[in-house]
Amino acid sequence: MCSHRTSSHQSTLQQQEVELTEFEKQLLNSYQGDFPLTPEPFQTIADALNTTSEKVQKTISDLLDKGVLTRFGPLYNIEKVDGVFSLCALKVPTQRFDEVAEQVNSYTEVAHNYQRDHEWNMWFVLAAESEQALEILFNDITELTGCPSLNLPKQTEFFVGLKFEA
Repeated sequence: MCSHRTSSHQSTLQQQEVELTEFEKQLLNSYQGDFPLTPEPFQTIADALNTTSEKVQKTISDLLDKGVLTRFGPLYNIEKVDGVFSLCALKVPTQRFDEVAEQVNSYTEVAHNYQRDHEWNMWFVLAAESEQALEILFNDITELTGCPSLNLPKQTEFFVGLKFEA
């Protein structure tokens, strides 16, 4: 059985249908992967969408709060800055899933966390400065949760330009 320790950081992704406004759809569809690299990016977006910078920022914040967006920010190729990452999985008892998700998400090195309908039901990406640091973090998470775990480091990288139409 898993041990108990609570902390708050981020929540686990859980799919649910959400009704988006036309503005939210336009914002999401226009700026996935094409975020302006300008001194005032929110103003650049606001100008293109005929609105205010404040509305753009509030909409993004609201989408994060509602769980429509799980993350807002750049994606880094950690290996280009001498870091490493790995896909990890845990077998979590159903009744402990939320608790263990809080434990895992309390680590700033956890990029995101997904629930799967499978024996290995919690998947997350772990990033660190070195293989040794990653292994220490992975072992710490395994010990903290007490759950069986898998550490699946990348063997081959593929780039998939993925966009979701809102």
